[in-house]
Amino acid sequence: MSHCRLARALHVLSLCLCVALAIYEDDIEVNYADPFYNVITEAETTESTPSTVPCSVPDLSKWDKMFSMLENSQMRENMLLQYADDIIKVEMDSLRQEMLRSAAGTKVSLQLDNHFKGMLDRLKPHEDTNVKSENLQLERVLQQLLSTAQSQTARLLKLESSCFSGPHSKMGLQHSNQHQEQEHIFLLVSFIFPLLQYKSCDMALLFPMRSRRIYTSVIPEIPLSLSSFTACLWVKPNAVSNKTVLLSYGNRRNPYEIELLLSHDAAQLTVGGEAHLVEASGVLKPGGTSQWIHLCGAWSSEQGKASLWVNGQRAVVIPGVAEGHVIPQGGSLQLGQERNGCCGGRGVPGFEEGFDHKLAFAGKMTGVNIWDRVLSEEEITQLGQLDNQSCGHRGNVVAWGVSEMVPHGGAQFIH
Repeated sequence: MSHCRLARALHVLSLCLCVALAIYEDDIEVNYADPFYNVITEAETTESTPSTVPCSVPDLSKWDKMFSMLENSQMRENMLLQYADDIIKVEMDSLRQEMLRSAAGTKVSLQLDNHFKGMLDRLKPHEDTNVKSENLQLERVLQQLLSTAQSQTARLLKLESSCFSGPHSKMGLQHSNQHQEQEHIFLLVSFIFPLLQYKSCDMALLFPMRSRRIYTSVIPEIPLSLSSFTACLWVKPNAVSNKTVLLSYGNRRNPYEIELLLSHDAAQLTVGGEAHLVEASGVLKPGGTSQWIHLCGAWSSEQGKASLWVNGQRAVVIPGVAEGHVIPQGGSLQLGQERNGCCGGRGVPGFEEGFDHKLAFAGKMTGVNIWDRVLSEEEITQLGQLDNQSCGHRGNVVAWGVSEMVPHGGAQFIH
């Protein structure tokens, strides 16, 4: 009986133990599945616990700080050197490109220079032949003049030697005559050569623009106290306004004693004042001209007869213009401007004022000559011919290539 009870008690105990183990396994699975098991409550957060630094940095000494500063400065220096090297590389590349472009430009310029030199070499023979022919003509004329002067001095020597009989007088006479002969030849050559050199209109005055500062003052050969005159010139205007001054002479009392003008398509001559005006219309094309034009203005005080000539042909004649008037001396003569006392300029003595840019001439001018008489129709016709020889006939008051002409501002002589 006791053994049966013991067996039953063991069996019940084993069953209880199995049930307890099963219940414990269920509790463990449920507890792991619970998402709120690891949430920190307020009670737990209120209590703060001091935490230790995982990697504490020890205090640096002075030597450590110095070594770190040196390392930093060395790094900065290396960075600056690298940056400078980069800048130098960029600049060298740009300089190389510019040098290549300049080299290409020099090649092109050398090619153009060689081309122009070739053209000049091809043109040189023609120019040389023309210059040689002109030089030969000048040499022939000079030789003729020298031979004539020598023959004349030889005749004078014979005549003077026959007048004196003493030996001492003959020796002194021969010596003085030789000296006089040399002086005569020198004066003759110095006077004739400039006339032969400027025998044509190969030189001109250029007035580049209309300005009150651009003009040319002229110093006459003789004082301008005239009862008659003829003024001629070649002109090539760029543009013509209502009043464009080519030549003007006047004094402080009357700035309009002599004026040769252009007005639109007409040429005008003024003597003794603006009231005495002679006009020839249809001289220029509308808007100016691109060709050379020869103009002459003539006047005589005896009958007041004034005339205008264009390209050697008489365009207009009007009597009774400033009859009995005499052009006074002591004024100023200029080309390309009119000294009318306007615009606050400072001019020659006798004029406190200056020029007006609206009246200025722009273009080219050559062959300016003034005579103290009225030229004949044949002379003016010859002057108006386009044979490059009209400038050889010079005036006695103003002579082109002989009289002094002083350009001012931007005016200049050109070939």
